[in-house]
Amino acid sequence: MQHDLSASPRRNIGKAELFLGFLKIGLLGFGGVAPWARHIIVEEKGWLTDKEFAEILGVGQVLPGPNVVNASVIIGNRFQGPVGVLLCLLGQMAMPVVIVIGLAMVYQRLASIPEVHAALIGAAAASAGMVLGTALKMIRNIRPTAVTLGIVGLGFASIALFRWPLVPVVVGLVVLAIVGTVLVRRS
Repeated sequence: MQHDLSASPRRNIGKAELFLGFLKIGLLGFGGVAPWARHIIVEEKGWLTDKEFAEILGVGQVLPGPNVVNASVIIGNRFQGPVGVLLCLLGQMAMPVVIVIGLAMVYQRLASIPEVHAALIGAAAASAGMVLGTALKMIRNIRPTAVTLGIVGLGFASIALFRWPLVPVVVGLVVLAIVGTVLVRRS
C-alpha cells in the first residue's frame, strides 16, 4: 500500500480554518510545536489520522528546516494548494515572532537574575518531556511494525547512546527504513 502525502483529504478544510488552526498551533507551541500540532491537527480538528500525521511529520523531519513548518507546507498544500501553504506558514509563524521579540526584550533586562536562569532550565526539561510524551502517544496510536520499532531503536541508540552525528544517522535510517519496508511488503 503506497501513501501519497498529497492525497485527497477526507473533507474540505477552508482557508480561514487552516489559518486559524495553525495560528493556534503557533500560539500554543511553547515548549515544542509538535505536541500541539498533533493535538490540534489529529485530536481537535480531525484533519488527519495519527498515521497520516506521523508520515507527514516524518517527511518534515528529514527535510531541512523545522519539521512542523515543513509539515505545515505539506498540509496547507493538501487542503488548499499554494494559498494553503502560505496561510499555514503565516498562521504558524505570526504569533511566535511577536512573542519572541517581546520576550527577547524582557530577557535582555532580566538575563543576569539567577532565578530566571533556573526557570529556563525547568522550561527546557518540560519541553523535552512534552516531545517524549507526544512520541510515545504517536507510537501507541499508529501500532508500529517490527521494522518501525527497529528503526526507532537504532535511531535512539545511534544518537543518545553512541552520540553519532545526526545527519549521517538520519540518512542511514531513511535508507534502512525504505529497504525494510520494501522487504516486508514483498514477503
